[in-house]
Formats: sequence, C-alpha cells, structure tokens
Amino acid sequence: MLHLTATPAYATGVYDIPPLPSDGTSWIIDDADIISRANAGQLSRKLSTLAQDTGTEVRFVTIRRLDYGETIDSFANQLFEMWFPTTAEQANQVLVVLDSVTNNSTIRTGPSVKEMMADDIAASVANETIQVPLRQGDKYNQALLDASDRLVAVLSGQPDPGPPVVESTINAESTFTSAEDTDQGNATIIVVGFLAAATIIPMVTYYWYVR
Repeated sequence: MLHLTATPAYATGVYDIPPLPSDGTSWIIDDADIISRANAGQLSRKLSTLAQDTGTEVRFVTIRRLDYGETIDSFANQLFEMWFPTTAEQANQVLVVLDSVTNNSTIRTGPSVKEMMADDIAASVANETIQVPLRQGDKYNQALLDASDRLVAVLSGQPDPGPPVVESTINAESTFTSAEDTDQGNATIIVVGFLAAATIIPMVTYYWYVR
C-alpha cells in the first residue's frame, strides 16, 4: 500500500513517472502533491481492497504540468501502455490521470473492465465526478475521493451512484425588488400624486366658479 511521489520537475513526461513496484501495490502517484497524507492512505486502502475482492486495479496519477505538445489523453495512453505493455496485463486495469495546472482529467480502462463499466460511465467519472469539485474551488482531495467511491461501487457490481448533483443557486438580490427600492418607489408615487393634486384642484375650482 504505497503512495509514491515522482521526481520533482517543471513538466512531467511519462518517463518521469516511477515504474510500478514488482508487487504492483502502488495505487497513488501524487506528483502534483495535491493529496493529503490521510486521504492518500484512505484511497490506497479502498483500492487495495477492491483489487483483492475483484481483481480489478485502479490507480490515480496526479501531475503538475505536461511536457510541451503533450495532452492529458496522450500522456495517459503512454503511461498505460508503459505500465501494462500487453493486452493481458491491461485487462483488469484502470488509470486515472489529473493535471493540476489545467485541472484536466482522463481515464483509461482495460478490456475486462469495459465489460463491467461502460465507457460512458468512465468518461463521466473523469468529466463530472472529478471536475465538479474542481470547479467549486480546486477541491482535489474531494474530487479523487468521490471518483474512487464511484469506481469502487461500479467495479464491485453495485449500482452506479452517478455524478455529483450540481445545485443551481438563484441570486435573490437580483431577482426580487428590495424593500428599500419598494419604499423609494412608493414615496415617489406619493410625491407625484401630491403635485398632480396641487395642479389639478385649483384648475377645477376655477372652472367651477367661472361657469
């Protein structure tokens, strides 16, 4: 149950990521240094249990910045193939990669994993489950914990809990007239009423007398 850190660098290339230990027990590689030690331990325990129970292995990799010309998808593809060169080795593997500079994330799954987790669910994990907490203020720990919870559920044969529910908020101040604005409006109406009365009443009185 290891939590590895890649060698610090201005940009991370696939060969800057350390190889997996011979026993394959490294679940978190936090090159971006964005995961707390406590949460890294929690993630590792969950993913280790998943591997023992199902044979499916999930790994999270965070990086600071990609090499020039690299994309999050090309990086993930290269790392997936470097760690798991053959189709047989890739079969039960899941790789999630997050770039902390752009907050881009992606996921790669092996052939056997695809039988349990459809590609649209995998894409939703990368594009919704991870991204919602990041858009709410770079909540990296929550993003990866939420992603691991969803992956563990689906890969354990449980119903997909789905992506986070995003609640839209309505700005009451901009939608409803304030009490102060209402009072000012009422005062304006009263003043206009008095001015109109002061003008109209003398005219009506004069007209009455001259008849």
